[in-house]
Formats: sequence, structure tokens, C-alpha cells
Amino acid sequence: MLSQLLSPELLLAALMLASTYALVALGLNLIYGAMRLLDVAHGDIMMLGGYVAWSGLAMWGVNPFVGMVGAMLIAALLGAACYALFFQRMVRNTSIAARLESNSLLIFFSISIILQNVLSLAFTADARSYSFLDSLVRWGDTSIALNRLVVLAISASATILVLAFLRFGVFGIAIRALIQQRDAAALVGINADRTNRVVFCLGFALAGLAGALISMTESVTPFGGFPYTIAAFVVVILGGLGSLPGALAGGLLLAFVEVYGMALFSAAYRSILVYGLFILILFIRPQGLLGRREHA
Repeated sequence: MLSQLLSPELLLAALMLASTYALVALGLNLIYGAMRLLDVAHGDIMMLGGYVAWSGLAMWGVNPFVGMVGAMLIAALLGAACYALFFQRMVRNTSIAARLESNSLLIFFSISIILQNVLSLAFTADARSYSFLDSLVRWGDTSIALNRLVVLAISASATILVLAFLRFGVFGIAIRALIQQRDAAALVGINADRTNRVVFCLGFALAGLAGALISMTESVTPFGGFPYTIAAFVVVILGGLGSLPGALAGGLLLAFVEVYGMALFSAAYRSILVYGLFILILFIRPQGLLGRREHA
């Protein structure tokens, strides 16, 4: 048992899952942090990205790396359209600010149902998968599929790049200002409407990229996004709502508890471990690991 827990394969599996969770949660947290919108369609946007990568290879022979870029672009365009059609006027209207979260929940739920049915009509409800970079890489007694290493490398790199953009980029600084204090950001001349549009495009693009990466190692289905949406919300709340570094911390914590917990016990305990951790963190630190405590 101890040798299994110390195996490099288990560590790599936890790191791969953590990087994927962090990437997914980062996009979700950006949208919530900047506008207080609850994107319950996030997992379905991931499935859209997965189908873009799969259809590119299966139907047109497009390299999945190119398909990842296509998935990000299509998801970003969908984000821009959703913001312009559904949320732009809502965010501007201060009279409905108190109902913004609940209204956004209903709208995103509708978007989720629409995406699921559009994907089902376009590709049927059958699971879709493809083989890409599935050869084994060996180090001594350790072996792991090459595509899993690629997923880890791209997910981790994308997360680091986004965090660097938010730290040093002009739009990144504007986004952090909106997250930290929206009214003060407007007073110093930040264009909230344009920044919100960038947030939507970036958040959706990250979900599209995550879906394209997941399609390299797992099957995608029209209705397969819901577990990822739940996992993303758990990660976001663990790390702290609106805390972007918290998405990374929450992803690492959840992935390691999930992977090593299932190795210690069994896969049947996955939900108990995940939601037990979720309740424990909320009980000990309600604002999340890196969230700020609200003062009355």
C-alpha cells in the first residue's frame, strides 16, 4: 500500500487532475469574481471544446493541437455573444444588482440545456473519443501515457500564463481591479463594459481549452459536462470565491484528496471524500483557503 501511495504514476495522475481542475476553475472564478455571475454552463462549454477537437481530427484530419486553438476561439466567440445578448444590460443595470446572481444562474442553466441539446443533435448522444499521443513513456519502472503528460504540461502552462497576464497585463490589472473593488475601478477610469467582455471571452476560452485537453484522454458526451461544473464550483469555493490564486490551491487540494483517497480506499468513496473535504473547509474557513473574510 505504501509503495502504491509513493508511486510516481499516482503523483502524476494527481498533478494532471489538479492542473485540469485549476484551469477549469480559473475561468469560472474570473466570471464570478468580475461580475458575480454563476456560470453553471461551464462544464458544457468544456464539452463543446472537446467536440471541436474530436470533430477536427475525426472529420477533417486536423491535428488536435490546432483543434485546441479552434476550441478556444469558438468558446471565446460564444462567450462574447452570451455577454452581448444576455448579460451586458443586466450588469449595467444597478436596480437589479441584488438579483444578478440568481438571474445569471437561470440564464446559464438555460444555456447549459441548449448546448447539451445542440451537441446531441449534431453528434448524437454517443460518447466520442480518439487516439492521439497514446504511446507509453517510461522512466525506470514508471510508465505513463504521453497524452497525459501533454495535458499536464499544457494545463499547467496555460494556468501560469493566465495568472501572469492577470498580474502584469494591462487588461489583467483591470480585471483584478474589478474583482477587488468594482466601484473604485470605475472611478479611476477602467472601462467596465470592455473588461467584462474580455473576462467572458477568456473564461469561456479556458473552458474550451480544458475540454479539448480532456478529449485527448477521455470520451466526451453532450451531457458529460455536469460533473466538471460541480468540480469547478467545489474548487472555486475551496480556494475562495473571486480568489484567482485560490483556484490553483483548491484544484491542487481537491485533486490530491481525490486521487490519493481513492488509492487508499476505493473509487466508491470518491464523492464522500470530495464533498467531505468541501464541508470541512467551509466549516473551518467559510471564505475558502485564500478568500477574504467579509466584514460587516
